[in-house]
Amino acid sequence: MNRASSLRVPQVLSMLVLALGTNAARAQAFCASDGQPQPVALLERFINADCESCWKDPSTPKALPGQVALDWIVPGGKGDDAPLSAVASRDGLDRLESLGQAVPKEAGDNRRRVKGLKSTRLRVAHGLVLSGYVGASIELKPVPASAQKQPWTAWLALVETLPEGTEGTPVARNLVRNVFQSVWNVRDQLSKKEQARFFESRVMSVAQGVHPDRLRVVGWVEDAGGEVLAAAQSRCMPAPGQVR
Repeated sequence: MNRASSLRVPQVLSMLVLALGTNAARAQAFCASDGQPQPVALLERFINADCESCWKDPSTPKALPGQVALDWIVPGGKGDDAPLSAVASRDGLDRLESLGQAVPKEAGDNRRRVKGLKSTRLRVAHGLVLSGYVGASIELKPVPASAQKQPWTAWLALVETLPEGTEGTPVARNLVRNVFQSVWNVRDQLSKKEQARFFESRVMSVAQGVHPDRLRVVGWVEDAGGEVLAAAQSRCMPAPGQVR
């Protein structure tokens, strides 16, 4: 998962940068999924970086009400000469592999229902961009009993939101800029206290040219069979007492 850009730095540094981002965010805005409705479906759109027209294709499927979309630009055969190479990432290749799908010659999509977990909620959050990095986290709490049967996989995508019409896109997009995934396994937890939740925080690099005010995170959890069990997306809210 873009291992270099996800920056598996020492835990102390990771926690420090995340804390700095969180403190700064509290002073200006609160960026988390708190209070937001959880998506009912996940729409993933894949574009081959060789296909410039695919970005502007008016038949691009749209996210329906209650759904969240992710846009992956995957490297094509032209490499750095591809029209969309500037925003292409190998993360998209990894994601396609996890779905058991081949790289589309032009474009493809995958829409899946979010099952939902009773009495359990997924939370995602991120701080502000600091020196080209942002701290982000994903948490599932409390851990349901069903998680004891098999490991689950948590995905957290740092996305740049692009309104309809931006750079010629006919639909609103959440362009994936960075991703990390983590395997959550109850049996790997060290104590009952740790079993009360699944939590992961990382420092993620932000690509040059990205508009920091357009960044947010989208997270989801899958079981071993690839079923989406829960999903969440962040939204930046004004800090108390501020008018936005």
